[in-house]
Amino acid sequence: MAEEKQITSSPKNHSLDNNDNFSNDGRFLVYDTRESVGPGIENSQSIEKVEIATGVETVLYQPEPTIIGEKAAPGVAAASYSPVENRVIFIHGPLVSEVPARGYYAKPNRTGAEVLADGSGELRWLDKRDPDSTRNTIPGAHRGGTHRHEYTLDGKRIGFTYDDVILTQYQRTIGYMEKNAKAPEGATHYFALLVPVVPKGTSKPGELELAQSDSWVGRRGYLRAFIGTVRADDGVAYQDSLFVIDVPADVDITTVDSGGPNRFPSPPKGVSIRRLTHTWAAGVVRGALDGDRIAYYGHAPDGSTQIFVIPSNGSDRDPDPAKHPVQATHFPDGVGPSFLRWHPSGNSILCISNGGVVSTCVKPGPDFGKSVLITPQGDKPPRGELVLSLDGKTVAFTKPMPTLDAKGKPAKTYAGSDYLQIFVMDFPDANGDGITD
Repeated sequence: MAEEKQITSSPKNHSLDNNDNFSNDGRFLVYDTRESVGPGIENSQSIEKVEIATGVETVLYQPEPTIIGEKAAPGVAAASYSPVENRVIFIHGPLVSEVPARGYYAKPNRTGAEVLADGSGELRWLDKRDPDSTRNTIPGAHRGGTHRHEYTLDGKRIGFTYDDVILTQYQRTIGYMEKNAKAPEGATHYFALLVPVVPKGTSKPGELELAQSDSWVGRRGYLRAFIGTVRADDGVAYQDSLFVIDVPADVDITTVDSGGPNRFPSPPKGVSIRRLTHTWAAGVVRGALDGDRIAYYGHAPDGSTQIFVIPSNGSDRDPDPAKHPVQATHFPDGVGPSFLRWHPSGNSILCISNGGVVSTCVKPGPDFGKSVLITPQGDKPPRGELVLSLDGKTVAFTKPMPTLDAKGKPAKTYAGSDYLQIFVMDFPDANGDGITD
């Protein structure tokens, strides 16, 4: 077991939110401050970073003024570092000055923003929001809210979940954006839907009504995996299954239909979707960096939730058994609630089980499925929001911890709970297979 080191201690929440929180040089972690002064993302007051070596915290972006409470604005959260630039991407709700016309923070009322990570506060808007329901949507814009923005490792594409504000009978789905000369005015990126869904309750067998829990597979954004809620073969029940979107390198994002008053947006030409499982799947699915495998949460024969791995070109109905999913973990307490992480070597997967961090070997061979405890299990407080540095050398997570204010008095969140603080530790195996000699 490696030594855990607490690197934050200020009286605020430090939420990693299972994003891509490490800077590309591994020196910093970015976080938001949700649940400090009020419930949810809408009451997060700032986007900040902490230097791992020194514990120095820097505010990267703090909107002024703000509204807190049950109805709040703007709400800034769910931050991720760019893997190629010194910039951070995050959710941004409506500015307070926009609230009279636009309303308060809500899932279908937010966009992606990017701030320079040097502390200067320099901000740019990535996507254009155009909720006018009387005409066709501006090409390259959207009519709702984008969320959980995730860069590809080359920085060229950004994936996200999407909620529409005009046709609300359509549930959450998935899109991506990229820089384009035809991006709508006021935005740097062009918006495109990736997964067409049908209105809730109207699907036929095999049709999707909901798509979420998505992540890139591979380095360049040619595959995006997700969990889809799909109508079962009997036409009555629903299943949560694993899907993959093929987004070829030469896709012209401007061929997307951005939608209209009675027309839901649709993907650009050349995008296709494949179903990989027909049994229950869950979690924010994660792909190996070489793009050949996908990991997700599934149900083991004993009913527990465990990690399964499937080839990205596989299917549980493929005649070739090598294309089927394989159970990788066998923990008595199952896995969760935090999400899994691939080591960049592709040899191991990290997760949390019974409050402790565990590394499981997924390298083909005799050690496949062997797990090693990196921290104790069952101790308190539990660990969560597990993340891993781009080089695979550092693990980070959060724990609620007793915290003092500037006067040395105990400090609590608005709800009276301990503040989330960030911990780091070295990944104890340089080979990345999760098995120490």
